[in-house]
Amino acid sequence: MATKRKTVVLLVRHGFTPTTGRVLPGRAPGLHLSDQGRTQSEGLVERLAGVRPDALYTSPLERTRETAAPLAAASGLVATVEDGLVECDFGEWTGRELAELARLKSWRTVQQAPSTFRFPGGESFVELQARMVGTLDRLRSAHPGGTVVCFSHADPIKVALAHALGTPLDLFQRIAVDPASVSVLAHEPGRPPTVRTVNATGPLSWTS
Repeated sequence: MATKRKTVVLLVRHGFTPTTGRVLPGRAPGLHLSDQGRTQSEGLVERLAGVRPDALYTSPLERTRETAAPLAAASGLVATVEDGLVECDFGEWTGRELAELARLKSWRTVQQAPSTFRFPGGESFVELQARMVGTLDRLRSAHPGGTVVCFSHADPIKVALAHALGTPLDLFQRIAVDPASVSVLAHEPGRPPTVRTVNATGPLSWTS
């Protein structure tokens, strides 16, 4: 009887933008990679040289599509836009300065009890996690035994990792996901996912 191979999902956060660490850009259009971010995206080709992807998927936002572009060109694959990988809908908080938001009383809830929070006019963290986990399940099921690279955003990747780790959603803020970082999930039929790598920002030691 043939052994069923692992299905591997690589989660890549987009590279630096001009507002990284200062603004909550959310889904607002028109935010592109900075020079540093473009350098990071080009560096992903070398960092992932040991990986042979079967498919590339990207959030529809410009910064993720630009991060995926060099790997798509190098691999000869098309980076398919997948709406389920998009950034959290921050609603009325979209575009606001992080320093300003940090002074709000509700910011403490975002950090300490995110499972109870919904962004005003936007998405809840519970909805974000359900969307992201469902999207990744669907994409990996489409490529059994293959390797799938997904380009997304910090919070969607963090809540997906928390789910894979069995970590309560209220603790997901303890997971670091830096710009252009790579995290790796391995799935075997009938078993929970294995988290192979989290927040790798240098060469990947994982190759299988």
